[in-house]
Amino acid sequence: MVDFKQDAGILIRLLEQYHEESRQKRQPVLQLPRLAELIAQLGLDRYVANGGLTGATLEGFIHRYLAATTRLHHPAYFAHQVAVPHYAGSLAAMVDGFTNNPMAIYEMGPAAAAIEYFIINWMLSKAGWAAMPPVPGEGMPGSHGAGVLTHGGSLANLTALIAARTRIAPNVWEAGVPGDLALLAPVQSHYSIARAAGILGLGKRAIYPLEVDAAGVVKADRLTAALRRVSDDGRRPMALVANACSTAVGRYDPLREIGDFCREHAIWFHVDGAHGASALLSPQRRALLAGIERADSLIWDAHKMLRTAPLCAAVLVRDHRDLEGAFHQEASYLFHAKRQPGVDLIHRTVECTKAALGLRLFMVLGALGERGLAEYVDRQSDRALEAYHYFQAQADFSCPVEPQSNILCFAYREWNEEHLRIRDRMIADGTFYLSTTQLNGRWYLRLVFMNPLSGMTEVEALANTLRVAAEAADW
Repeated sequence: MVDFKQDAGILIRLLEQYHEESRQKRQPVLQLPRLAELIAQLGLDRYVANGGLTGATLEGFIHRYLAATTRLHHPAYFAHQVAVPHYAGSLAAMVDGFTNNPMAIYEMGPAAAAIEYFIINWMLSKAGWAAMPPVPGEGMPGSHGAGVLTHGGSLANLTALIAARTRIAPNVWEAGVPGDLALLAPVQSHYSIARAAGILGLGKRAIYPLEVDAAGVVKADRLTAALRRVSDDGRRPMALVANACSTAVGRYDPLREIGDFCREHAIWFHVDGAHGASALLSPQRRALLAGIERADSLIWDAHKMLRTAPLCAAVLVRDHRDLEGAFHQEASYLFHAKRQPGVDLIHRTVECTKAALGLRLFMVLGALGERGLAEYVDRQSDRALEAYHYFQAQADFSCPVEPQSNILCFAYREWNEEHLRIRDRMIADGTFYLSTTQLNGRWYLRLVFMNPLSGMTEVEALANTLRVAAEAADW
């Protein structure tokens, strides 16, 4: 293990240097060399052919690798809903990678399974649902919730909708997908919802868009009309999806009103809380998810607003039977009667091999505490609101929507597609890394306040950079 200790020391030293360079803005937030050039620069062929990636050779390689990474720890990072991870979660990922306990069955990772069980119960309690019993299997039918951690929100959404499909079509695993199922979802839903519909065999034509307002928020008073369209087409609603919050602009759908409607019409109510469910930790912002307890399922990504190293997404259900009966499978080497002191999670998820995802979130929680994460959620959302007021006060900037989360969209002058071109220029020179989105047919620049170091200094510098670039623009 001499090489391990030596190489681990090299990695820690270089990562610490990388972190400080990023925090102090001594390097661009990103650089985008051409693919073929980067492969050659990293010397990948040489290492595959000859080995020896250790010691000084490893140091040189990691140095070149880090130089070509996108620096999420840089205060000018505003682009995407990906955590700037707390180091504790990154250390957990290292522990998981070294121990390699694929813990979907208890005997292959009891410590990891116990932590995931605990984490799921913590999340269930935040959603207002009953936790799983201390001894698995002792709860009464329907008396508690359940959940599982997956590798990402897209897989989490798919898993929740599989459970919804199994409830409405219990014979789907033997008889196939009925041709009359429908999925109701707002236009601003994450693309993984449409992708899940395709994977589930529903098809694009089975998705019925819910009417939304100018901010992309579902109009609760138009739900009856949407359901009527489904019925008129001879279909049955498999599930209704709501955003908490939307990916594009970070607004929350009215969960209480939607939940009441779904209960009245016996429709599975799924909440995509991948990004915004972390507001459940905040006494100040929890009201944004008022009505979440009425949902049948909820997804919640820890690798977004819970500062957890990716990937770590939760699928939560109010009634444990819905998740435990979602999949039907046969594999005698895994699924058989056995006596054990723990619980297998494999029957709750698409995945067979599963990393110790709960450890990543738990170590962040253990380092910061629940209050520390709540303060982070509030601080990042407050910074988006502060930036909103700043842009609104500028004569040459405007915002289409007041933010409810840490996501802010804004426009320069009357620009539309020009925002796409100016973003490309800023990425090319590495000054700022932000994204774009469309709302009501118009393109906007989009900031996501993920980095705890990002504040008004960067926002004001961005505004000035845009003004200078606009003067030099040749369009």
